[in-house]
Amino acid sequence: MDYAAALAALHALEGLGMKLGLERIEALLAALGDPHRDLRGALVAGTNGKGSVCAIVESMGRAAGRRTVLLTKPHLLSWCERIAVDGEPVAEQRFADLIAEVLEGAAARLHGGLGSPTAFEVVTAAGILAARDARPDLLICEVGLGGRLDSTNILDLGVAVVTGIAVDHRDQLGDDIAGIAAEKAAIIKAGNDVVTGADGVALAVVRAAADRAGASSLAAVGTDLPWRGFERGRDGVMVEIDDPPLRLATPLIGAFQAHNLAVAAHVARVLDRRGVAIPDDSLVRGAATVRWPGRMQWVDGSPALLVDGCHNPEAAAAMVAAAAPLCSGHRTVIVFGAMADKDLGAMVAALRPLGDAVIFTAPSSSRAANPATLAALWGSDADTAADVASALALARRSAGPDGVVVACGSLYVVGETLEAAGAGARGGLRIEV
Repeated sequence: MDYAAALAALHALEGLGMKLGLERIEALLAALGDPHRDLRGALVAGTNGKGSVCAIVESMGRAAGRRTVLLTKPHLLSWCERIAVDGEPVAEQRFADLIAEVLEGAAARLHGGLGSPTAFEVVTAAGILAARDARPDLLICEVGLGGRLDSTNILDLGVAVVTGIAVDHRDQLGDDIAGIAAEKAAIIKAGNDVVTGADGVALAVVRAAADRAGASSLAAVGTDLPWRGFERGRDGVMVEIDDPPLRLATPLIGAFQAHNLAVAAHVARVLDRRGVAIPDDSLVRGAATVRWPGRMQWVDGSPALLVDGCHNPEAAAAMVAAAAPLCSGHRTVIVFGAMADKDLGAMVAALRPLGDAVIFTAPSSSRAANPATLAALWGSDADTAADVASALALARRSAGPDGVVVACGSLYVVGETLEAAGAGARGGLRIEV
């Protein structure tokens, strides 16, 4: 199987839609010899910030000389981004080999009553196989939707992280913060050390879940563990942490990244205490060298381009707060697209303070909201474009050479924007998982 055939195979599974539950991933991994056993690291759930926390912790581990595997989702330009070994996405043929091993070696032998695995389950199993083969010191895995029934919850890595809780994926998780927190905190297992950035009612739910599961410890960043954050504009953020004292900075832009950096630093310290040697000087170096494309990513040009995958109202509001000082004094044109199941009204409202003009578009996804629907929420002065590349071209003309184009919303919009801007896509067909 080559890379194109692997993508075609995943595409064939896409029509199965979303199937929550662990039965199929358990059967898949059992047929593959249970490759998830004995893997150690951190399983990271949360509404916003989980990808950034994963990227920072992985960079800190690599700075300490530890061998790492990073499993994230979704991708921007290539499926290979979802499985990174020692900081590098796997090669296309390696990705294809992993998919083939899952499909040919296991999926065909699943019990008929379980049905076919989803594309997301197959890619999750492929990532676990990659981790088994790489024999890493540290596996960092980003949870998908929710936590309790997400296929990544098959993993017990020793450290469970819940970054923060907000409303997202209403159809699957509802709009009750306590209920959402319970779904995400269900990744906590007996003996885990827990780190969370949650507060308020969500923190109370996470604490209760940790107690019920028999967790070894729980540290709430900002409640149990004080920290202070400082924005540095396009240079990123700086954080000061107490107990023991530590100062570290990252090039990731936006005040919200300070919180993610504080959470990641405490995760790395917990991993160090658990025997994965990551001394504090590695925390400093890893934070300084982390790269996480598509999240408040600034691209110089005429006009400049700022992209961010703010995929829910809370994230959109945080993006606007971070982008406003960067865009001040420049004509700012927003390109926005989102999935139809999002809280579109709240997201559109959050964008209003930022732009001089807005262009609504749709990424290449059957789940994308209609640009006309988004424009109606904004008002009569909104423009629309049928696709992201067209929207970007229109926005560049509107912004002028001294302006800023802010392309945001779904990570699919971000990926297609980077591709249209010349980032160089390798991924071919994008599958929704």
